[in-house]
Amino acid sequence: MRFVAMGERFQSLQYCFRLGATTIGSIVIETCKAIWKELAPLHMKLPTREKWKEVLNTRNIVSEVHREVIEIGIQRTLFEEWYTTGVRGLTWELEEDRGSWWSHVEMGPPDAILGVTEAYKRDTNPKKINLGVGAYRDDNGKPFVLPSVKKAEDKLRAKGLDHEYAPIGGSAEFCNLSINLALGDGSEIVKNGLNATLQGISGTGSLRIGGAFLAQFFPGNKEVYLPTPSWGNHTPIFKHSGLAVKQYRYYDPKTCGFDFQGSLQDIAKIPERSIILFHACAHNPTGVDPNPEQWAEISHVVKQKNLFPFFDMAYQGFASGDVAKDAFAVRHFVKEGHEMVLTQSYAKNMGLYGERAGAFSLIAGSKDEAQKTMSQLKIIVRPMYSNPPIHGARIVTEILSDAALKAELTDVKGMADRIISVRAKLRDNLKKEGSQKDWSHITNQIGMFCFTGLNPQQAEKVTKDFSVYLTKDGRISMAGVTSKNVEYLAHAIHEVTNSISNQNDKNIK
Repeated sequence: MRFVAMGERFQSLQYCFRLGATTIGSIVIETCKAIWKELAPLHMKLPTREKWKEVLNTRNIVSEVHREVIEIGIQRTLFEEWYTTGVRGLTWELEEDRGSWWSHVEMGPPDAILGVTEAYKRDTNPKKINLGVGAYRDDNGKPFVLPSVKKAEDKLRAKGLDHEYAPIGGSAEFCNLSINLALGDGSEIVKNGLNATLQGISGTGSLRIGGAFLAQFFPGNKEVYLPTPSWGNHTPIFKHSGLAVKQYRYYDPKTCGFDFQGSLQDIAKIPERSIILFHACAHNPTGVDPNPEQWAEISHVVKQKNLFPFFDMAYQGFASGDVAKDAFAVRHFVKEGHEMVLTQSYAKNMGLYGERAGAFSLIAGSKDEAQKTMSQLKIIVRPMYSNPPIHGARIVTEILSDAALKAELTDVKGMADRIISVRAKLRDNLKKEGSQKDWSHITNQIGMFCFTGLNPQQAEKVTKDFSVYLTKDGRISMAGVTSKNVEYLAHAIHEVTNSISNQNDKNIK
């Protein structure tokens, strides 16, 4: 709806409103009030609602709403002050309601994990536990900054560094240190220049670089096969990159462990020249990893099928506390001659969650190929985010390039050991509760996350009855378990699994 104030002084003054015709009658008075305020330079008094009603006669306006133009003359007796300024009438021209540019956009679903934390925050139960958080917490439930990180930051402050842009590929020293951390010092791959490594925006950004590169240049099937289940962000990252996403078996809900045979069978059925993603260690969300012998057999099948491995290594050092042990799968595949891509993140193993420090590497067949792929990776990065952030990369560089600080990186073992310890405490306390279930999978799994085996009904009940917050698939973050709440958590899990199991038994009978 367009408002036009006619008269000697307002011949070109118009106000446009995109309104449906059926709503005009109910809001015309409030509209007029708003318009009147726009005429403030004339210092005219705002008419009362009653006076507007008297002049506009809302009922008559509504009855004529389908006319193209609605005109109302100004009566001098009612609006002497306005009339004398030259205004002789008001006109509403009805226009087609085109709607907003974004009226078609629907509300998106909330993030499943962040939604858990939001619900936790609203809960007033003093015993509430947040097991959805994907960041390490100490035994008091507080964020933990590694001493080596603090010392590295002190060293950086003393240097008085600038804040200039990083190169498109990031810090060369950071990249070199990162690939050596993954493959081991003295790696022949690095010595021979067979890697193209650039700095990424932690794990997520590095995955996105890899997805975009493979979607554009991979000569095989533009399909990536993910383990079932996988990190929730993997699917949207690869789909947004332009790759088709498919799955292969990985987790066995019956044993809460690794479905080795099912995994091998599915991998053997994947079409040749396809992409297959592996979690290098501390599989998220299950905490279930293949053992070295199983990795060796997986590597053999992948080579037989001529598949292209994509390793996501977000937890090196955090899984077992040993960076070399956690890199076994990656190093074994390299040893077996696989060309592949690798993503790294320093969020978990250095606690640099908000610094977004990570790396993407491609292992090529020749130095020439590595150089060419590096040039194309930079072309992909330039319009994506141009340059990576520098502070987190500087912290990582200080730690990995300083022998003393690198030695202190064993702090990550303390974090890993705490997680391993609370796993054992949770299992033992479930036994103390009298649970007849086998909870050995809690300690057989590794890393930050644990697939408890709780079904959606049990997960919902433990939240409702005990204020224990977790995802519907039964995944819990072991970082949220402490020596202070582990007994309460065990009690809650036992009560829920026991009561629902008994109810199901009755239903079967």
